Amino acid sequence: MRLTDLPLRQPAYVDLIDWAALTPSEGQRLREFGLCEGASVEALHHGGFLGKGPIACKVGRMTIAMRRAHAAAITVRTGPETPGSELGA
Repeated sequence: MRLTDLPLRQPAYVDLIDWAALTPSEGQRLREFGLCEGASVEALHHGGFLGKGPIACKVGRMTIAMRRAHAAAITVRTGPETPGSELGA
């Protein structure tokens, strides 16, 4: 699911980031905030009119705000940190 669709306060992990959907400077900014595949994320707040504005997210232990278009380029998954970790792998 996209980060924009993640329910509030639902812990998740970044599964895939569509870097092609972002400009190089936008991608660099997200990397500087620690957003990469495998990072833990949690949607905290949807701002703007009817919740269609920026999204406040917890990335690791840091809280950041990002544009909705940037969050739409991030695919997340709920559940274990890495596929197969639920089996003790």
